[in-house]
Amino acid sequence: MERDFPVLNIHRVLEHSRANGPGVRIVVWFQGCSLRCTGCFNPQTHSVAPRTLMTADALADRICAMKGHAEGISLTGGEPLDQAAGVCELLRLVRRRTGLSVLLFSGYTMDEMSAMPAGTEILSHLDVLIAGRYLAHQHCREGIRGSSNQTVRLLTSRYSLPDVEQVPPAELTIDPSGRVTVSGVHPPSMTSLLPG
Repeated sequence: MERDFPVLNIHRVLEHSRANGPGVRIVVWFQGCSLRCTGCFNPQTHSVAPRTLMTADALADRICAMKGHAEGISLTGGEPLDQAAGVCELLRLVRRRTGLSVLLFSGYTMDEMSAMPAGTEILSHLDVLIAGRYLAHQHCREGIRGSSNQTVRLLTSRYSLPDVEQVPPAELTIDPSGRVTVSGVHPPSMTSLLPG
């Protein structure tokens, strides 16, 4: 009997990033966010309208195909935990099939996550959790947190705090089709990158 895997609404997958956690990472942006923090630098990920729909199994297959050059995955958004059942299944599969580390950015606090039906299991699959709402008036200028109220939780011994904090604040990537992506925790706007 074939198993039904949860369907995830994905904004984008970036195969190679150094600005979304320690080392080279595969980044998955989830589409949809119920928190909609004021000043969020990814407002295009807030809508829950379908963008790219894929099963947790299909996304795990895609991550496995890219794993040779990466040390981990970073899950961000949008809000990954608005799709908690699918994220939980994805993490089960990634942990079973790879040795990749897992970093999760969430607007929910660790206590809020723990109270979610899949929250405790999701936490058990993470190496690093960046948690808490983004507060624009507490914006950080460096490090892995968007605002100073957010917490960095090291849930395994895989990384130290300096490993996690010493990532580039932003990066610009151009894929083979010429598509430009600006990402990271402190990305500049595209207009600030243009000559004067």
